[in-house]
Amino acid sequence: VDARERTYTIVLPPQASSAVAVPMVIALHGGGGSAAQFESTSLLTGKANAAGFAVVYPNGTAGAGGLQTWNADGCCGGAVASNVDDVNFIRLMVADVVANHMVDAKRVYATGHSNGGMLAYRLACDWAGGMAAIAPNAAALVTSTCTPTRPVPVLHMHSKLDQNVPIAGGVGVGPSGVSYPSLASATTRWVAANACGPTPQVIVDAGRLTRTTWAPCSGGATVQTIVTEDGGHAWPGGLPGSIMGDTPSTSLNANDTLLAFFRPFMLP
Repeated sequence: VDARERTYTIVLPPQASSAVAVPMVIALHGGGGSAAQFESTSLLTGKANAAGFAVVYPNGTAGAGGLQTWNADGCCGGAVASNVDDVNFIRLMVADVVANHMVDAKRVYATGHSNGGMLAYRLACDWAGGMAAIAPNAAALVTSTCTPTRPVPVLHMHSKLDQNVPIAGGVGVGPSGVSYPSLASATTRWVAANACGPTPQVIVDAGRLTRTTWAPCSGGATVQTIVTEDGGHAWPGGLPGSIMGDTPSTSLNANDTLLAFFRPFMLP
């Protein structure tokens, strides 16, 4: 892709057959991670396969320091410095998967941790026609221009204790050096882009998490945030696996949550 060799791992569920096309989740590792690392620490494969979803784990590109990152526009690392077109990579990867496996092109979703979640946002901004829904975790919307061609359902998961990508915005303690926009700024942009009603429904599970939902939105989309009281810069319900090595939230299982969120949505 663009003169670079790019790689990914795909895991098909038992339900996949020559007669049944299955939905697929694109699972994007965080900065400094890899496809293999994210599969092992997120614990997503088992949950997705049991639910009848394929999962594809792409690898980012390594910069001068050897750490793999994604170009989400405003972050991160060597992928931004080299202006890697990761949106094009994901487009071609999806086309390759659909051409060679029984995957439903109208039910392709993206999730990701940290820098991977930032790329999930960019995919929804720049390739809304290929994304049925997205679910970033511990991320920020760093894409400078976001004008999706259709409403894209968004679920954003974040820990209130995250110090790498602070929920209120600003420079975190991680290695990126980026001043991140706040979670509120991301939801404001997506509520507008999806033409949602201005007043959300807020459900508080005291001491555990707060779930905020803007709906209805144009085209049946929704915007939802889940903010946990525990955890840190980690995959909720998974294993410690980011550069920060934070303890994951036990108040939320990201895999169960995102798979349930994705299931009703498909491309027109």
